[in-house]
Amino acid sequence: MSHELEDLLKTFEKKGINRRHFFKLMAAAGLVTAVGIYKAKEFSSNAKGKIVIIGGGAAGISMAARLNDWLDEPDITLIDPSDRHFYQPGFTLIASGVYQPDEVWRKQEDCMPSGIKWIKDSVAAIDPNKNQVTTKNNGKIAYDFLVLTPGLQTNWEKVEGITQATLGEGNAHSIYDFEGAQKTWKALQEFSKTGGKAIYTDTYTKHKCGGAPKKICLLTDDYTRKQGTRDNADMHYYTASKELYDIPFFTPRLLKIYEERNIPINLNVRVKGVDTVAKQVHFEKIETVGDQKVYTPFIEDYDFLHFTPPMSAPDFVREAGLGWTEGKLAAEAWVMVDKETLVHKTYPNIISLGDVAGIPTSKTSAAVRKQVPIAAKNLISLMEGKEPEEKYDGYAACPIVTDYGHVLLCEFNYKKEPEISFPFNLIDTSKEQRAAWWLKVHILKPMYFYGMLNGFA
Repeated sequence: MSHELEDLLKTFEKKGINRRHFFKLMAAAGLVTAVGIYKAKEFSSNAKGKIVIIGGGAAGISMAARLNDWLDEPDITLIDPSDRHFYQPGFTLIASGVYQPDEVWRKQEDCMPSGIKWIKDSVAAIDPNKNQVTTKNNGKIAYDFLVLTPGLQTNWEKVEGITQATLGEGNAHSIYDFEGAQKTWKALQEFSKTGGKAIYTDTYTKHKCGGAPKKICLLTDDYTRKQGTRDNADMHYYTASKELYDIPFFTPRLLKIYEERNIPINLNVRVKGVDTVAKQVHFEKIETVGDQKVYTPFIEDYDFLHFTPPMSAPDFVREAGLGWTEGKLAAEAWVMVDKETLVHKTYPNIISLGDVAGIPTSKTSAAVRKQVPIAAKNLISLMEGKEPEEKYDGYAACPIVTDYGHVLLCEFNYKKEPEISFPFNLIDTSKEQRAAWWLKVHILKPMYFYGMLNGFA
């Protein structure tokens, strides 16, 4: 048993929750395997083929672990340049002082499944017609089957006046970066002392963890209240969307929270640039008048800014012609896969999942956890010369932290219907819950590192 899980159990015991009750609850919820207590091998296959996985994030490592376990003679190569593996859902909790920075990462080598060939390199190009990947330093690598899980590309340069290297200058911050999250926490504490105008933004593209900008906004509000300085903070939320949240079951309560906290919501607004010297955000209001789009620029001063950068599929995905070419997912070249089987629509020997996949659901680690067994089984079916039969229903989860101690646990599917996991279906998940805070802060991270990355259910 991992030391982190052991520490978790001790924490629960201090709160009056004994181990038997904890494991009973987790077993009923289907989470015991996820935290690494035991693992059942569902099936095995003698299918053969060289599998190349691009990307060593949540989806790539989890797929490698699953395939390594389910194939009798796996031949798996994973390409990723990183030294460290980050639990990215923890960045918001770093930025709010809940986690320490060293709590959200592990050495990449320690996350790799045994027996996997790891090429520590970056991908330069993919040739899907030749079944070939070109790396920057290790030449060309052939494959029979490709698992495309490189994550997404954060396009800092599309916000004029901002680069990744300048995060923090002019008190402009973003939690979509490990160092940036740490700078955000320092700035949040200082802002709680000085007060002023705080602006929080999301972006016009699909992006990982769509709830993250909302979380850091609400946590700032709660933190200043706890410091007794909320009256000195003028907080505003700007979204490029036409509504704050698009899952009807959860939206009313989220809107009410913003109203109760006195945080105005500004819809249909894009960030065009940031003047970090003058501390001004350059916005663009987008309105539809008749059949025409009307763009109205305006400027807002700020004292503290959290912004969300635009995101897209990596350039090599677009250049390989693997992204959507029409529809809402085309502009950022998200990978053109069937939304249920996760198989590429043009190249049936390519599977894609995780943040890069062009499917109409949120880009979260919870979605990845559901996608991995489906994608792995469908890939094995393809290797066996069979049609893929497993179907992904679009499940995703976004635990929106509403304050230090409560979370609005949003779970939903492609139909934007609530899809609540046991035991949370026993409580009213249309409202924020303390139990969901415990899940978010204490359970999901060990589930991720000791369960999901090891191929557990």
